[in-house]
Amino acid sequence: MTYPAVRMRRLRRTAALRSMIQGVNLRTSDLVFPIFVDENLTDPLQIDSMPGISRLPVSGVVDEAKSVVKQGVKGVLLFGLPKAKDEIGSGAYATSGGVQKAIASLKKEFSDELVVITDVCLCEYTSTGHCGVVKKGNVMNDPTLDLLQKVAISHAQAGADVVAPSGMMDGQVKAIREGLDDAGYTDTAIMAYSAKYSSGFYGPFREAAECAPQFGDRRSYQMGFGNSHEALREIELDVNEGADIIMVKPALSYLDIISAARSQFNLPIAAYNVSGEYSMVKAAAGNGWMDEKAATLEILTAIKRAGADLIITYFAKDAAKWLKQT
Repeated sequence: MTYPAVRMRRLRRTAALRSMIQGVNLRTSDLVFPIFVDENLTDPLQIDSMPGISRLPVSGVVDEAKSVVKQGVKGVLLFGLPKAKDEIGSGAYATSGGVQKAIASLKKEFSDELVVITDVCLCEYTSTGHCGVVKKGNVMNDPTLDLLQKVAISHAQAGADVVAPSGMMDGQVKAIREGLDDAGYTDTAIMAYSAKYSSGFYGPFREAAECAPQFGDRRSYQMGFGNSHEALREIELDVNEGADIIMVKPALSYLDIISAARSQFNLPIAAYNVSGEYSMVKAAAGNGWMDEKAATLEILTAIKRAGADLIITYFAKDAAKWLKQT
């Protein structure tokens, strides 16, 4: 049947009808809010390139998490900034580190009410700004695996529910899974940054986390943005190594990768709505060029429509508030 018997506008006539037949619904429980834990601070410090987002002292993390939980968001992702950096990023696995202290505080306050996820990488902690050990100008894969294993174990000891290796080192999921299991943390889940692209959308994050490479770039270990089949191979390897959740990062420019992953894998898929994606909406909205609420909810719904189960986003608190209003 065709027009005039079929009229697609019939089911768009009222808000109630549109809501009733909407195929994809964004929920607050789909969202994860990133938090920057800075060991050097006693008060929050606004991140200039990310309006509304601050680096927090360890003592401020619980209050921030309370505001997250109040909006119905179920998870946070912790990143750390240490007091000192060195060539091997030893601050990343210090038992007295800021992230480790923040994890313990969050689990004491919220128990199982909040899912605490931790970034497992070295870039914020190394003097080179790279995600692994550097020798003669090269980022070394296998020596880095031992360090990532230590980081993950230290987070699990502090009480993390999920560890999220983001360094794009080959074999990192296997190394971390074996390390966690050997240490008795068999219930600690792994969210693998499986398809992490070398992207121009990371700029504001690198300011926030003070982790820009001191030389070169990360293209020797992060993926090139022209590749899609490689992403599926990366994901498959992480699944075979023991990943519990897989991730595509960034999200907005890689909806096709999220969709392809969804069609091929049955694991939960996370997508990271990264700092540059956040900041460009904030900048446009701040200049009156865009409706921030409308654009944000459209973007996040598109990411879910592509196939993501979880969305890591700096908009999480605002989006949760707006969802309650709709």
